[in-house]
Amino acid sequence: MIEEKKNKNYMSWLTLAMLDYVTIIGFEDIFFPFQNQGLSVVISWLFLLATYIIPYEMIVTQLGLTFKENEAGGLASWIRRGTGSDALGYATSWMYWAQTIPYLVDVSNSVIVAISWLILGNNTLSQHMSTFTFGLLTFVIILLFLVFENSYRKALDIMSLIGGIAMFSMSFIFVLLVAWALTHGAHMATPLTWSNLKPSFSLHYFSTTGLLIFAMSGAELAAPYVSRLKHPVRDFPKSMWALVFMTAFMTIFQTLGLAALFDTHNIPKDFKMNGSYYAFQILGREAGMGNTLMYVFAAVQLFFMLAQLAALVDAASRVFASDTASEYMPKWILKKNKSGRPVHSYMLTAGIALFLLLLSGTLPEINDIFNWLLNLNGIVSPYKTSVVFIAFLAIRYQQDKFKSDFVFIKNKKGALAVGWWCFLFTFACATMGFLPQEAQFGTQAWTNQLWMNIFSVLVLFGTGFLLPWLRKLEMKREADEEVLSN
Repeated sequence: MIEEKKNKNYMSWLTLAMLDYVTIIGFEDIFFPFQNQGLSVVISWLFLLATYIIPYEMIVTQLGLTFKENEAGGLASWIRRGTGSDALGYATSWMYWAQTIPYLVDVSNSVIVAISWLILGNNTLSQHMSTFTFGLLTFVIILLFLVFENSYRKALDIMSLIGGIAMFSMSFIFVLLVAWALTHGAHMATPLTWSNLKPSFSLHYFSTTGLLIFAMSGAELAAPYVSRLKHPVRDFPKSMWALVFMTAFMTIFQTLGLAALFDTHNIPKDFKMNGSYYAFQILGREAGMGNTLMYVFAAVQLFFMLAQLAALVDAASRVFASDTASEYMPKWILKKNKSGRPVHSYMLTAGIALFLLLLSGTLPEINDIFNWLLNLNGIVSPYKTSVVFIAFLAIRYQQDKFKSDFVFIKNKKGALAVGWWCFLFTFACATMGFLPQEAQFGTQAWTNQLWMNIFSVLVLFGTGFLLPWLRKLEMKREADEEVLSN
């Protein structure tokens, strides 16, 4: 046993922090809130970091160390063991799977956008491609990755690691280049005045906060790696704190960098889709490099998005391999190939992705499709994150039963108060996200997007309730056939 421990390939706490960081927040994630809230998003970031992100990371730390002996780990097992309910464990697994699908489609969209910048060198994609062709190519990319995921798993793992490190490097380079530009004669496009920093607490402001949670959440992804740390009790909290500081640095300084380049009162309409390319285009020209820097970023972005696809497709199959799947899912959907992968789960993933693409195809422009899918993530992802706090509340209400080597807020009432705050805030932001963000209130476009949001979420999460019903019908049919055969 001692020899086995010596030979085990341990992961350092910093490596775990980096692995978690690159799967949580990407360079482009800072652009979305900047367009929605302007420079005042700095205040939002600071507020969230102090009152939400630090508690969230520490809550994940306690959950991870409470169930560290379970190497599979993760949110579904936390809920299942914390509540003692297999049904809630399955529902959480399904929710975790369902919320990856809009992001899977969104990332596939970003692959096409990155390729267009590499080929065209500008933002004229919509002039060369119809919304139908855009949707069709997105679906083809998803299908290709569903095939490659099954055949080239190891290669995709390596690509994911390289892509994450490359994108983190580009984010850091961006901050350094903005600092260089400001010290060499450039001026802030958006002055750092209180009138620009002051949040405008409007309905639009609150409906866009879900995207901030979407950008900063995901720390629970580190849970399965707790057993890979040599000293989990000491090193896992270190990883979470490192994640907090890296997230704080990039969100604040990258937002200030955007304020140096863009006037928040005159942000391009397609900023969410093309803003990151505009940023490196501006910096490259400031540095006398022409479009070279933009092309470098486009190449890194393409590689990073392909790496993200690899991770998302893998995550999309996990719910079908869970230990509660056979109880709640029909047998046909759990059918596995020679490699042990549930092939029909990939078909379901492709089917729901196609549904979202067909729905988004009703929008008039490619930019509208990109924005709508992104905003949909600002709904479903926070709903998933709210379940983290339910798991925390479950173990703190039963803290005599669940022991952990790390306890976030030893006082029970204080811990429950923080847990309830985080849950209610996350749930409220997710629900407010249903309100369309780009369309004007009262217009036909606003009403259409509202119904698109509601219908999409019902399908994504509702399918999870349909499968257990189908499983019951299947079990009843099997029982009837057995009676007849006897």
